[in-house]
Amino acid sequence: MQIKPFKGIFPLVENITNTDSFFYSVKEQYADLATDGKFEQVSGEALYVYRISTKTRNYTGLVACASVEDYFAGHIKQHEKTLEAKEKVQLELLLRRQACVKPILLTYPKVEAIQLWLANFINSQSLFFEQHFEKDEEGHYFWEVKEPKDIAELQALFRTQIPLTYIADGHHRLSTVAHLHQRRGGHTYQQLLCAFFPSNELVIHDFNRAVETPPNMSALQLMARLSQLFNIKVLKRASRPRRKHEIVMYLKKEWYSLHWKQSILDQYKEEEVLLDAALLNKKVLNEILEIEDVRTDQRINYVEGPKGLRGLQKATLKCIKGVGFCLYPVSFEGLATLAEQDKMLPPKSTWFEPRMRNGLIVQAF
Repeated sequence: MQIKPFKGIFPLVENITNTDSFFYSVKEQYADLATDGKFEQVSGEALYVYRISTKTRNYTGLVACASVEDYFAGHIKQHEKTLEAKEKVQLELLLRRQACVKPILLTYPKVEAIQLWLANFINSQSLFFEQHFEKDEEGHYFWEVKEPKDIAELQALFRTQIPLTYIADGHHRLSTVAHLHQRRGGHTYQQLLCAFFPSNELVIHDFNRAVETPPNMSALQLMARLSQLFNIKVLKRASRPRRKHEIVMYLKKEWYSLHWKQSILDQYKEEEVLLDAALLNKKVLNEILEIEDVRTDQRINYVEGPKGLRGLQKATLKCIKGVGFCLYPVSFEGLATLAEQDKMLPPKSTWFEPRMRNGLIVQAF
Protein backbone atom coordinates (compact mmCIF):
# COMPACT_ATOMS: atom_id res chain seq x y z
CA MET A 1 0.00 0.00 0.00
CA GLN A 2 1.42 3.36 -1.03
CA ILE A 3 0.93 6.25 1.40
CA LYS A 4 1.91 9.86 0.77
CA PRO A 5 2.38 12.95 2.95
CA PHE A 6 0.26 16.02 2.29
CA LYS A 7 -0.23 19.60 3.43
CA GLY A 8 -2.84 19.31 6.12
CA ILE A 9 -5.37 22.04 6.85
CA PHE A 10 -6.46 22.44 10.49
CA PRO A 11 -9.11 24.59 12.17
CA LEU A 12 -7.94 27.71 14.01
CA VAL A 13 -9.72 26.97 17.26
CA GLU A 14 -8.97 30.40 18.68
CA ASN A 15 -11.10 31.90 15.87
CA ILE A 16 -14.09 29.65 16.61
CA THR A 17 -16.70 30.83 19.10
CA ASN A 18 -18.95 27.75 19.13
CA THR A 19 -17.06 24.53 18.37
CA ASP A 20 -20.16 22.30 18.37
CA SER A 21 -21.87 24.46 15.75
CA PHE A 22 -18.64 24.87 13.77
CA PHE A 23 -17.84 21.18 13.36
CA TYR A 24 -21.49 20.39 12.65
CA SER A 25 -21.68 22.94 9.80
CA VAL A 26 -18.23 22.48 8.24
CA LYS A 27 -19.39 19.65 5.97
CA GLU A 28 -21.53 22.04 3.95
CA GLN A 29 -19.92 25.40 4.77
CA TYR A 30 -16.20 24.65 4.55
CA ALA A 31 -15.54 27.06 1.68
CA ASP A 32 -17.09 30.01 3.52
CA LEU A 33 -15.42 29.11 6.82
CA ALA A 34 -12.02 28.84 5.13
CA THR A 35 -12.51 32.24 3.48
CA ASP A 36 -13.40 33.69 6.90
CA GLY A 37 -10.04 32.59 8.32
CA LYS A 38 -11.26 29.61 10.32
CA PHE A 39 -8.64 27.25 8.83
CA GLU A 40 -4.89 27.33 8.23
CA GLN A 41 -2.72 25.11 6.07
CA VAL A 42 0.55 23.77 7.45
CA SER A 43 3.71 24.83 5.65
CA GLY A 44 5.10 21.44 4.71
CA GLU A 45 3.92 17.98 3.77
CA ALA A 46 3.53 15.47 6.58
CA LEU A 47 1.78 12.36 7.81
CA TYR A 48 -0.23 12.44 11.06
CA VAL A 49 -0.55 9.91 13.84
CA TYR A 50 -4.16 10.15 14.94
CA ARG A 51 -5.69 9.07 18.24
CA ILE A 52 -9.36 9.20 19.20
CA SER A 53 -10.13 8.83 22.91
CA THR A 54 -13.68 7.96 24.01
CA LYS A 55 -15.27 7.09 27.33
CA THR A 56 -14.36 3.43 26.87
CA ARG A 57 -11.06 3.23 24.94
CA ASN A 58 -8.42 4.76 22.67
CA TYR A 59 -8.17 4.20 18.90
CA THR A 60 -4.84 4.89 17.18
CA GLY A 61 -4.16 5.15 13.45
CA LEU A 62 -2.42 7.18 10.76
CA VAL A 63 -3.73 9.92 8.47
CA ALA A 64 -2.11 9.96 5.03
CA CYS A 65 -3.02 10.28 1.38
CA ALA A 66 -3.53 7.28 -0.86
CA SER A 67 -3.61 7.30 -4.63
CA VAL A 68 -6.91 6.97 -6.46
CA GLU A 69 -5.05 4.63 -8.79
CA ASP A 70 -4.56 2.21 -5.86
CA TYR A 71 -8.34 2.00 -5.67
CA PHE A 72 -8.66 1.24 -9.37
CA ALA A 73 -5.83 -1.31 -9.08
CA GLY A 74 -7.73 -3.18 -6.36
CA HIS A 75 -5.45 -2.34 -3.43
CA ILE A 76 -8.31 -0.52 -1.65
CA LYS A 77 -11.16 -2.97 -1.36
CA GLN A 78 -14.77 -1.85 -1.43
CA HIS A 79 -17.16 -4.14 0.43
CA GLU A 80 -20.46 -2.27 0.38
CA LYS A 81 -22.75 -1.00 -2.34
CA THR A 82 -23.36 2.73 -2.34
CA LEU A 83 -26.68 4.56 -2.35
CA GLU A 84 -27.38 6.63 -5.44
CA ALA A 85 -28.93 9.55 -3.55
CA LYS A 86 -25.92 9.82 -1.24
CA GLU A 87 -23.50 9.76 -4.17
CA LYS A 88 -25.26 12.79 -5.65
CA VAL A 89 -25.05 14.66 -2.33
CA GLN A 90 -21.34 13.89 -1.98
CA LEU A 91 -20.65 15.06 -5.53
CA GLU A 92 -22.35 18.40 -4.92
CA LEU A 93 -20.50 18.91 -1.63
CA LEU A 94 -17.10 18.02 -3.07
CA LEU A 95 -17.45 20.33 -6.06
CA ARG A 96 -18.57 23.16 -3.78
CA ARG A 97 -15.77 22.69 -1.21
CA GLN A 98 -12.94 21.55 -3.47
CA ALA A 99 -11.65 19.79 -0.37
CA CYS A 100 -12.04 16.62 1.63
CA VAL A 101 -13.09 17.55 5.17
CA LYS A 102 -13.00 14.04 6.67
CA PRO A 103 -10.66 11.14 5.91
CA ILE A 104 -11.91 7.92 4.36
CA LEU A 105 -11.55 5.25 7.04
CA LEU A 106 -9.47 2.30 5.81
CA THR A 107 -8.68 -0.80 7.83
CA TYR A 108 -6.26 -3.72 7.51
CA PRO A 109 -5.20 -6.78 9.55
CA LYS A 110 -3.06 -5.84 12.54
CA VAL A 111 0.66 -5.32 11.81
CA GLU A 112 2.66 -5.34 15.03
CA ALA A 113 5.57 -3.33 13.59
CA ILE A 114 3.27 -0.46 12.57
CA GLN A 115 1.46 -0.34 15.90
CA LEU A 116 4.79 -0.30 17.74
CA TRP A 117 6.09 2.50 15.50
CA LEU A 118 3.02 4.66 16.12
CA ALA A 119 3.09 4.04 19.88
CA ASN A 120 6.78 4.94 20.12
CA PHE A 121 6.24 8.09 18.08
CA ILE A 122 3.41 9.27 20.32
CA ASN A 123 5.54 8.69 23.41
CA SER A 124 8.53 10.60 22.02
CA GLN A 125 6.93 13.57 20.22
CA SER A 126 4.95 16.64 21.19
CA LEU A 127 1.27 16.87 20.38
CA PHE A 128 0.58 18.90 17.22
CA PHE A 129 -3.18 19.50 17.46
CA GLU A 130 -6.04 18.47 19.74
CA GLN A 131 -9.75 19.04 19.97
CA HIS A 132 -12.15 17.97 22.73
CA PHE A 133 -15.89 17.42 22.50
CA GLU A 134 -17.19 17.63 26.05
CA LYS A 135 -20.74 16.57 25.27
CA ASP A 136 -19.57 13.25 23.86
CA GLU A 137 -16.60 12.94 26.24
CA GLU A 138 -14.33 12.50 23.26
CA GLY A 139 -10.85 13.77 22.38
CA HIS A 140 -9.06 13.88 19.00
CA TYR A 141 -5.26 14.16 18.94
CA PHE A 142 -2.75 14.56 16.10
CA TRP A 143 1.03 14.17 16.05
CA GLU A 144 2.85 15.53 12.97
CA VAL A 145 5.28 13.19 11.19
CA LYS A 146 7.37 15.56 9.09
CA GLU A 147 10.96 14.31 9.19
CA PRO A 148 11.91 12.62 5.88
CA LYS A 149 13.42 9.65 7.74
CA ASP A 150 10.22 9.02 9.71
CA ILE A 151 8.03 9.39 6.62
CA ALA A 152 10.23 6.97 4.69
CA GLU A 153 10.04 4.39 7.51
CA LEU A 154 6.25 4.50 7.59
CA GLN A 155 5.99 4.35 3.81
CA ALA A 156 8.24 1.28 3.77
CA LEU A 157 6.17 -0.44 6.45
CA PHE A 158 2.91 0.16 4.59
CA ARG A 159 4.42 -0.79 1.23
CA THR A 160 5.82 -4.11 2.47
CA GLN A 161 3.34 -5.11 5.19
CA ILE A 162 -0.07 -4.00 3.87
CA PRO A 163 -0.94 -5.30 0.41
CA LEU A 164 -4.66 -4.52 0.80
CA THR A 165 -6.86 -2.18 2.78
CA TYR A 166 -10.63 -2.27 3.22
CA ILE A 167 -13.03 0.67 3.28
CA ALA A 168 -14.62 0.89 6.72
CA ASP A 169 -16.31 4.28 6.31
CA GLY A 170 -16.43 6.60 3.32
CA HIS A 171 -17.64 4.44 0.42
CA HIS A 172 -19.63 7.35 -1.03
CA ARG A 173 -16.80 9.87 -0.61
CA LEU A 174 -14.29 7.54 -2.24
CA SER A 175 -16.55 6.65 -5.16
CA THR A 176 -17.22 10.36 -5.73
CA VAL A 177 -13.51 11.26 -5.90
CA ALA A 178 -12.84 8.26 -8.14
CA HIS A 179 -15.68 9.27 -10.46
CA LEU A 180 -14.39 12.83 -10.77
CA HIS A 181 -10.84 11.53 -11.34
CA GLN A 182 -12.07 9.50 -14.31
CA ARG A 183 -14.29 12.29 -15.61
CA ARG A 184 -11.33 14.69 -15.65
CA GLY A 185 -9.13 12.24 -17.52
CA GLY A 186 -7.03 11.32 -14.49
CA HIS A 187 -5.48 14.78 -14.23
CA THR A 188 -7.23 15.96 -11.06
CA TYR A 189 -8.60 14.41 -7.86
CA GLN A 190 -5.62 12.07 -7.73
CA GLN A 191 -5.27 11.75 -3.94
CA LEU A 192 -7.55 10.34 -1.25
CA LEU A 193 -7.38 11.65 2.31
CA CYS A 194 -7.44 8.48 4.43
CA ALA A 195 -7.19 7.40 8.04
CA PHE A 196 -5.61 3.95 8.38
CA PHE A 197 -6.67 1.97 11.46
CA PRO A 198 -5.82 -1.72 12.01
CA SER A 199 -8.84 -4.00 12.41
CA ASN A 200 -8.13 -4.55 16.11
CA GLU A 201 -8.49 -0.78 16.64
CA LEU A 202 -12.02 -0.74 15.21
CA VAL A 203 -15.39 -1.91 16.49
CA ILE A 204 -17.96 -3.21 13.97
CA HIS A 205 -21.55 -2.56 15.01
CA ASP A 206 -24.80 -3.74 13.50
CA PHE A 207 -26.72 -1.59 11.02
CA ASN A 208 -30.47 -2.08 11.34
CA ARG A 209 -33.61 -1.42 9.32
CA ALA A 210 -37.00 0.15 10.02
CA VAL A 211 -39.30 -0.63 7.10
CA GLU A 212 -42.74 0.56 6.00
CA THR A 213 -44.84 -2.50 5.16
CA PRO A 214 -47.22 -2.57 2.16
CA PRO A 215 -50.56 -0.87 2.98
CA ASN A 216 -52.57 -3.99 2.09
CA MET A 217 -50.50 -6.32 4.32
CA SER A 218 -51.62 -6.93 7.90
CA ALA A 219 -49.27 -7.84 10.74
CA LEU A 220 -50.88 -11.30 10.82
CA GLN A 221 -50.20 -11.82 7.12
CA LEU A 222 -46.59 -10.68 7.58
CA MET A 223 -46.06 -13.12 10.45
CA ALA A 224 -47.53 -15.95 8.38
CA ARG A 225 -45.09 -15.24 5.54
CA LEU A 226 -42.14 -14.92 7.92
CA SER A 227 -42.98 -18.22 9.60
CA GLN A 228 -42.13 -19.94 6.31
CA LEU A 229 -38.56 -18.59 6.58
CA PHE A 230 -37.86 -18.44 10.30
CA ASN A 231 -38.39 -20.21 13.56
CA ILE A 232 -40.06 -17.42 15.52
CA LYS A 233 -40.03 -16.89 19.28
CA VAL A 234 -41.69 -14.10 21.27
CA LEU A 235 -39.19 -12.28 23.50
CA LYS A 236 -40.14 -11.32 27.06
CA ARG A 237 -37.91 -8.27 26.77
CA ALA A 238 -36.02 -6.48 24.01
CA SER A 239 -32.57 -7.92 23.33
CA ARG A 240 -30.06 -7.88 20.50
CA PRO A 241 -29.31 -10.96 18.40
CA ARG A 242 -26.82 -13.20 20.20
CA ARG A 243 -25.36 -14.97 17.18
CA LYS A 244 -25.14 -14.97 13.40
CA HIS A 245 -28.35 -15.98 11.57
CA GLU A 246 -30.53 -14.62 14.37
CA ILE A 247 -32.54 -11.47 13.67
CA VAL A 248 -34.55 -9.57 16.28
CA MET A 249 -37.78 -8.08 14.96
CA TYR A 250 -39.99 -5.29 16.37
CA LEU A 251 -43.60 -5.45 15.21
CA LYS A 252 -46.79 -4.01 16.74
CA LYS A 253 -44.90 -3.10 19.95
CA GLU A 254 -43.67 -6.67 20.43
CA TRP A 255 -40.14 -8.11 20.09
CA TYR A 256 -39.43 -11.41 18.38
CA SER A 257 -36.37 -13.59 17.83
CA LEU A 258 -36.14 -14.93 14.27
CA HIS A 259 -33.82 -17.82 13.38
CA TRP A 260 -33.44 -18.73 9.72
CA LYS A 261 -34.78 -22.22 9.06
CA GLN A 262 -32.10 -24.72 8.09
CA SER A 263 -33.86 -25.34 4.79
CA ILE A 264 -33.30 -21.67 3.90
CA LEU A 265 -29.63 -21.73 4.91
CA ASP A 266 -29.10 -24.95 2.94
CA GLN A 267 -30.04 -23.09 -0.24
CA TYR A 268 -26.82 -21.10 0.18
CA LYS A 269 -24.47 -23.77 1.55
CA GLU A 270 -21.99 -23.13 -1.28
CA GLU A 271 -21.53 -19.51 -0.15
CA GLU A 272 -18.29 -19.02 1.80
CA VAL A 273 -19.81 -16.06 3.63
CA LEU A 274 -23.59 -15.89 4.07
CA LEU A 275 -24.79 -12.52 5.32
CA ASP A 276 -28.02 -12.00 7.24
CA ALA A 277 -28.40 -8.59 5.59
CA ALA A 278 -28.27 -10.16 2.12
CA LEU A 279 -30.76 -12.88 3.09
CA LEU A 280 -33.07 -10.32 4.68
CA ASN A 281 -32.96 -8.12 1.58
CA LYS A 282 -33.84 -10.99 -0.75
CA LYS A 283 -36.20 -13.18 1.26
CA VAL A 284 -38.02 -10.54 3.30
CA LEU A 285 -37.63 -7.01 1.95
CA ASN A 286 -37.92 -8.03 -1.70
CA GLU A 287 -40.07 -11.14 -1.80
CA ILE A 288 -42.43 -10.27 1.08
CA LEU A 289 -42.36 -6.49 1.52
CA GLU A 290 -42.10 -5.80 -2.24
CA ILE A 291 -38.99 -3.59 -2.10
CA GLU A 292 -37.21 -3.89 -5.44
CA ASP A 293 -34.12 -1.76 -4.77
CA VAL A 294 -32.83 -1.24 -1.22
CA ARG A 295 -30.50 1.48 -2.54
CA THR A 296 -33.32 3.81 -3.53
CA ASP A 297 -36.58 2.76 -1.85
CA GLN A 298 -37.78 5.43 0.57
CA ARG A 299 -39.63 2.90 2.74
CA ILE A 300 -36.38 1.81 4.39
CA ASN A 301 -34.79 3.79 7.20
CA TYR A 302 -31.32 2.58 8.19
CA VAL A 303 -30.60 2.81 11.93
CA GLU A 304 -27.01 2.81 13.25
CA GLY A 305 -26.23 0.07 15.75
CA PRO A 306 -25.01 2.40 18.54
CA LYS A 307 -28.53 3.91 18.66
CA GLY A 308 -29.56 0.58 20.15
CA LEU A 309 -32.93 -1.11 20.20
CA ARG A 310 -34.55 2.12 21.37
CA GLY A 311 -33.33 3.83 18.24
CA LEU A 312 -34.73 1.04 16.09
CA GLN A 313 -38.01 1.13 18.02
CA LYS A 314 -38.30 4.90 17.58
CA ALA A 315 -37.63 4.72 13.84
CA THR A 316 -40.16 1.89 13.42
CA LEU A 317 -42.89 3.73 15.30
CA LYS A 318 -42.48 6.68 12.93
CA CYS A 319 -43.78 4.45 10.13
CA ILE A 320 -47.51 4.23 9.54
CA LYS A 321 -47.21 0.44 9.46
CA GLY A 322 -43.64 -0.36 10.39
CA VAL A 323 -41.48 -3.36 11.17
CA GLY A 324 -37.95 -3.19 12.57
CA PHE A 325 -35.10 -5.64 12.04
CA CYS A 326 -31.97 -5.77 14.22
CA LEU A 327 -29.09 -7.79 12.76
CA TYR A 328 -26.01 -9.43 14.25
CA PRO A 329 -22.80 -7.49 13.37
CA VAL A 330 -20.66 -8.59 10.42
CA SER A 331 -17.19 -9.85 11.36
CA PHE A 332 -14.02 -8.30 9.93
CA GLU A 333 -13.03 -11.71 8.57
CA GLY A 334 -16.31 -12.01 6.70
CA LEU A 335 -16.01 -8.49 5.35
CA ALA A 336 -12.43 -9.07 4.16
CA THR A 337 -13.29 -12.39 2.51
CA LEU A 338 -16.11 -10.85 0.49
CA ALA A 339 -14.05 -7.81 -0.46
CA GLU A 340 -11.18 -9.96 -1.71
CA GLN A 341 -13.66 -11.91 -3.84
CA ASP A 342 -14.90 -8.58 -5.25
CA LYS A 343 -18.31 -9.26 -3.74
CA MET A 344 -20.36 -6.53 -2.11
CA LEU A 345 -22.24 -6.29 1.15
CA PRO A 346 -25.72 -4.80 0.91
CA PRO A 347 -25.87 -1.04 1.57
CA LYS A 348 -25.63 -0.07 5.24
CA SER A 349 -24.40 -3.45 6.51
CA THR A 350 -21.77 -2.16 8.92
CA TRP A 351 -21.28 0.74 11.34
CA PHE A 352 -17.70 1.27 12.45
CA GLU A 353 -16.25 3.02 15.46
CA PRO A 354 -14.41 5.23 16.06
CA ARG A 355 -16.30 7.96 14.22
CA MET A 356 -14.21 10.77 12.81
CA ARG A 357 -15.37 14.39 12.78
CA ASN A 358 -15.70 16.73 9.82
CA GLY A 359 -13.22 19.58 9.75
CA LEU A 360 -10.54 18.31 12.14
CA ILE A 361 -8.12 17.70 9.30
CA VAL A 362 -8.70 18.76 5.70
CA GLN A 363 -7.08 18.10 2.34
CA ALA A 364 -7.61 20.63 -0.45
CA PHE A 365 -7.76 19.51 -4.07
